[in-house]
Formats: sequence, structure tokens, C-alpha cells
Amino acid sequence: MRRTLGRRPVLRSLAGVLVATLALSGAACSSDEPSGSNAAEAGPNGIDDGSELTLWTRAPLEKQAKLLVDAYNASHENTVKLTVVPNDDYVAKVGAAAGSSGLPDLFAADIVYVPNWVSQGLFQDLSSNINGLSFKDTINKGHLSAGTVDGKPHVLPFVLDLSMLFWNKDLFREAGLDPEKAPANLEEYAAAAKAVQALKKDGVYGTAAGLNCGGCLVFTWFPSIWASGGQVMSPDGTESKLADETAQKVYSTWADLWKSGAVLPSSAGETGPTWTAGFTEGKVGLMFYPATLLSSTPFDVGVAGIPGPTGGASTFVGGDGIGVSKDSKKAAQAWNFLSWMMSEDAQVEVLAKNKDVVSRSDLANNKYAAEDPRLVTINEVAGKGDTPVALNFQQAFNAPNSPWLTLIRNQVLNGSGDLQKDNGEITAVLKQ
Repeated sequence: MRRTLGRRPVLRSLAGVLVATLALSGAACSSDEPSGSNAAEAGPNGIDDGSELTLWTRAPLEKQAKLLVDAYNASHENTVKLTVVPNDDYVAKVGAAAGSSGLPDLFAADIVYVPNWVSQGLFQDLSSNINGLSFKDTINKGHLSAGTVDGKPHVLPFVLDLSMLFWNKDLFREAGLDPEKAPANLEEYAAAAKAVQALKKDGVYGTAAGLNCGGCLVFTWFPSIWASGGQVMSPDGTESKLADETAQKVYSTWADLWKSGAVLPSSAGETGPTWTAGFTEGKVGLMFYPATLLSSTPFDVGVAGIPGPTGGASTFVGGDGIGVSKDSKKAAQAWNFLSWMMSEDAQVEVLAKNKDVVSRSDLANNKYAAEDPRLVTINEVAGKGDTPVALNFQQAFNAPNSPWLTLIRNQVLNGSGDLQKDNGEITAVLKQ
């Protein structure tokens, strides 16, 4: 597995949008000591003395956050008050709160933003606490690395979200496909989508994608490139590799699927909020889909890693990290929640029990995973995935008018455009 996350200085200014927000709100890029109690003084398990803690998270992780908070509150003297923020409002809310010293005791952050927010001083140093955990070496390394500056980790994994291939077993049966067999490569994926489309069922389509959502496409199409040994960027995150041969095969497969009519038509305008809805409603045969939605998908599905043009399997290891904010005056109590969150009780009896991915490799083959082979598959593919990070990742890929989105729409929907030029535009943004 190739990791592009790390401790390079270039990663410390990732989310330019946050920097702007902090500047407008008067926040300094501070390395000052956080106010209030220090998490390092909390002892191995923190303090459980009946304090009330505040926690913010993004809406996409609401289900997992509520499960963890409810379980903690039911078993501890401390209580955690959870606030769920719409995804599109989260960066601005965090930026404004950071500028007014109003951050909650704990807050989660999309792993793409973690390096920047750590370098801005928004999280307290948890190195003494994390280094003291007996299972430290089993914690997801991508998430730990994203929150590490100068060798000091500041966040733990909150919820891992992996992109996986999901298929509707009922629609596969109707189409004459083996419901227990995953497509081994993109060619087989396309053939399966066309077979479901050939059923000509009202409102049912072979596949779907967020074709107007840069983040959705990063999450689901980058793994197809990795699966066949390709790269999406140079190791230092300053050069796009998205005009290479493997990437071209991904685009041509999806362009053919679109032209054939096997893609859910609303995919063309899908900006993200409902990009998985068609599959969840049973109207799509197969698609690349978030693993966190396994427990809430209301029918029998198969699960596999995302294949590449020549086979293989990979995933985008996404999700959120979590840490103690710079403004918390209850860091010792906040560490009590974090240390419990990483415990076997929380990882297995809360997350794994509800078909979510655990953040510790030593707990991957737990009793709940053993009862559902799909969970074993998800945990195994997690080790084959990647989490790419670059200085201007947001602007290059996730922004509404990103050059990555322009490239995809030209190659898949419009059948036009200069691939080398569009790829060069991505590189130009990455190098800014």
C-alpha cells in the first residue's frame, strides 16, 4: 500500500479555504499552549467525573457519531453533547469558532482537512496520550499520519469511510448474473451494468455516479486507477497523473457506459447530496459506494474492493479524524472519551456490531465481522487503499468548478476536450 499522507511541511496548508476563514475571523496561526487542562495530564484513561463535553461532527457521519456518543453516555459519568453540522457548512463553522475561541471540546474533521487544521493549532497535542496506548501500532496509520506534525499526533480516527463496489443481488439474479461473484475488472463491471440495463425495468439503471461531484469521483474513481497499479499524483502532490494510460481506460469505460444509457441519467447533474440514493432505493444494479452505508442499505448486497481496468482491488481510505480542540478546558475529560472510543468495547461492540469499519487492525477479525463476510472483505481492502493529500487538493479536485471535474465531464459526458490540457490544469493548481 502506498501512502501519500505524511509529515511533509507541504501538507500543513492543505485547506486554503480554512486559512481564509481564519484570517477573516481574526484567528492567528497559533502554536500557543491551549487554554484549560492539558490532555497529557489526564492519565491513560482520562478523567470521568461527570463533566459535560461538547462534540461537533459532519452530517455524513451522524449515524456513527450518535452510536458512539449514546454508548459512551450510557456507560460513563461524563456526558457528551453532540452537534451535527451540515457538510457544506462545516468548514466555515469551524473557522468562525476557531477565530472566536469558541470551538467545542472535541471535533471531528474530514481527513483531507486534518493536516491544515492541526498546523493551524486547532487541535491539542495528544502525543503523550496516544504514544501511551498499548495498541498504538494497530491504529489506522493514514489517519494518525494526517494529524501528525513534528512527530506529534493530534488526532485519532473517528470513523473510517471506504469506497467499495456494491451490487444488488436481486437485480443480478434477474439479469442472469452470479449474485455471489464480483466483477473482476472494469470490463466485467461495465458488462454487469449493461446486463441490468437490458432488463428494461421501469426506473432501474445499470449503474450510477456523482458526475458533477469532484469529491465523489475522487472517492470512487481514484481506487480504479490504484487497483491496476496507476498513480493519480506525484508523491509530493504537485503533479497530476490523470492523463496516464490507466486513467484513460477508466474514462473510456465510463464514457461507453454513459453513451449506452446504462448510467442513471441524474448522475450527470449530481453534485453530491443524493449521489447514492438510486442504489439505496434499489434502482441501480451496481456502483462504487461508501462502506459506511452497508448497515442502512435495505436489501441484500454484495461487497468487494473497487476494481481497475486490469483487475486488482483498492479503496479510498476516507472518513474523519477527531481530537481535543485548542479551546477545551476539559481536555482530561475529553481524553476519557477518546481513549474509550479506541477501546475494544467501542470499536467492536459499537462500530463493528453496526457493520462499520474498525480503526484498529488487531480488531478487524472480530466476532461481528466473522458473522458477515462482507465486513471481513471491507477490513481487508482497507489495507490495500490510499489517502492522497496535496497542498491544494481541495481546489484541484473537490471544489465545484475544479479542473478535475472539468476533465471528467469532458472525457465522459461531452466526448471532447484536450485530456493533456485538462490534466495540465490540475497540475497548475496543485503547484500553486
